[in-house]
Amino acid sequence: MKKNFVITACAFAAALSAAEFVQAQEATLEKIVVTGKRANRISKGATGLQMELKETPQSISSIDKDEMLDFGLTGSNEALGLATGINVEQYETNRAVFNARGFEIQLTQIDGLGMTNSWGTVVGREDTFLFESIELVRGANGLLTGVGNASGTINYIRKRPKNEDSTQVNVTAGSNGLKRVALDYNKVLTQDGAWAGRLVVAHEDRESHLRDLRDKRTTIYGVVDGQIGRDGVLTVGLTAVDAKQDSPMWGSLTLLRSDGTQADFPVGSSTSQQWTYWNTKSVNAFVEYAHRLGADWDAKLTYNRRQGDETTRLLYASSDSGKLNPDNTGLVGWPYRSIGDTTSQVLDANLSGQFSAFGRKHSLLVGLSRSTNKTADDSYAALTHTADALPAFPFGGDVYAEPDWGPRLPRIRGEQTLTRLYAASRLSITDGLKGILGVNAVRLARSGAAIYGNVPTNTVYPDTQEVSPYFGVTYDFTPDILGYMSYSDIFQNQDQTDKKGEYLAPMKGVNTEIGVKAEWLNKSLLSTFALFTAKQQGLATLAGKITDVPTTDPLYNQEWYEGKDVDSKGLEIELSGRISKDTRLTLGFTRLILTGADGKDTSEWVPRNTVNFRVDSRMPMLPALRLGVGGRWQADVYKVGSAKQDAYLVANAFAAYELTQAATLRLNVNNLFDKKYIGGLVYGAMYGAPRNFAVTLDYKL
Repeated sequence: MKKNFVITACAFAAALSAAEFVQAQEATLEKIVVTGKRANRISKGATGLQMELKETPQSISSIDKDEMLDFGLTGSNEALGLATGINVEQYETNRAVFNARGFEIQLTQIDGLGMTNSWGTVVGREDTFLFESIELVRGANGLLTGVGNASGTINYIRKRPKNEDSTQVNVTAGSNGLKRVALDYNKVLTQDGAWAGRLVVAHEDRESHLRDLRDKRTTIYGVVDGQIGRDGVLTVGLTAVDAKQDSPMWGSLTLLRSDGTQADFPVGSSTSQQWTYWNTKSVNAFVEYAHRLGADWDAKLTYNRRQGDETTRLLYASSDSGKLNPDNTGLVGWPYRSIGDTTSQVLDANLSGQFSAFGRKHSLLVGLSRSTNKTADDSYAALTHTADALPAFPFGGDVYAEPDWGPRLPRIRGEQTLTRLYAASRLSITDGLKGILGVNAVRLARSGAAIYGNVPTNTVYPDTQEVSPYFGVTYDFTPDILGYMSYSDIFQNQDQTDKKGEYLAPMKGVNTEIGVKAEWLNKSLLSTFALFTAKQQGLATLAGKITDVPTTDPLYNQEWYEGKDVDSKGLEIELSGRISKDTRLTLGFTRLILTGADGKDTSEWVPRNTVNFRVDSRMPMLPALRLGVGGRWQADVYKVGSAKQDAYLVANAFAAYELTQAATLRLNVNNLFDKKYIGGLVYGAMYGAPRNFAVTLDYKL
């Protein structure tokens, strides 16, 4: 894979060099429009329509590339941890789930396209150096995909070619043997600016506060865009990622003892063994063609294909009771080895523009998309050392020998295809009143074994057809203050199975949100106040493991789920932007109430109150110095039959000094107060990283 990365990088660099020769030979061409498009891309937010964040009738937050760079947030999970209303449950070293408004975020997009995650779980991390920003849309996401729940959507906005030549190089060293180098190279390829290319490379190698854990990640991203004729813009890009993790934790720590006490282990405690690993590779290629049909209309065709591969050798440490003995014994080791691949494809065609009716201009988006996802996973049975008892915890990385493995056998084969016809329109009813109407008609076909699960039986899924409406309205009370309301149906197929091994019915519900958005300080600061409610009926909820069948039954010891009704309501407040020329601020607060059908609290591991903040400023007495602090506070959480975590605050800080106009030296300090805490309880427990440091030299040309 490394060889392929080198070849890709060299080929891209050669293409840029060749283009310099071409531009010297080109005659002057007439003025084109691509440079304007390249300079003025705007997000499509929650609706697919091109609107400013203030005009969108849902809560939206954004973390831009400068903030991620300043706070040393090289991994997407760490970046999301600073976002308003988002909880990152890092329950293993290589897997995490995100939740918002009490529900798992199951939709991750890149440039507005994507499919639901496997069980809401995200494997690995994205390197943030690839992205212009990360956008977080909270609330129902059905208008974006046709299916979804009331949590939200994470949208990664890729870097695109710019209108001027530039080079940026970052070199970082820090705690736990951190070594990192990153390059961002942009080149205008033709004299008239019609074509430009961008190459982004990042390599990171680090150990961890967790025993024996080591991560290596190499990412290469190349993209070229340019003019086709007078009115067409073609964009072609490819991202390749090679990530290796040695001694990962598969599963989490068991902290609750049978006598009711909770263990307090060193923060570096891990259940991993030195022979374990979790390696992933992926290649993501995309092609976009946009064509201007007139002054007010554009057509766009996008194709995105992602090929991902995983290889693992892991050890799961657990006890049948889910608890430790008082002397910290009781864990049993379950070795596992697998190899799998996933292929995802999305083809989307849409038409967008403006039309006139009743003396006013309105906007319209109509489109058709087809997404496919194929999953294949094989495993190797352990022939020796199966379910061997482990010594008292914490133990070392050499207490459980790697077993002998049997032959490679098929485990999971699954496929799903989502076809959807969608439309959204923003209607100008009066000067201040705007209405947003949307509809999705979807058809979801699935086949094979549990696509994302582990039930070893083939099941025929009935095709699902559903039509979901979306309605929103905004009203400008003043040029700077806007009120809004939105309503959306919720519909989400579920791959979890019940105690009989049968798949649960789709989850359905409704989501509503009302709020006020206001701009301050000459539109440099945006505030959002939102009240939201969501009702989800039949939501898959873990009920336990199947143990009342013979051990030879394929369902034995499998997890089973039951559908439960969950109500979510609460409020969000966010203030984001600049409070002065040299000072940026983001401050967010979320209050949640989650109840089940009986009216009692549910999902107790989700914090009911969270505060997120980021602020940085240039020092007036020393303009070359910028200081910043960011962090997150959350209320106490617990999980029945598992651990609990008191309320805690984790703060990160940076100091950046401009050595020259081109060079900046930055110091990052994470977990500034060295707080010991458990990062998430949804599927177990794992300690967060103690205080650590990193120093970065950032050089720009």
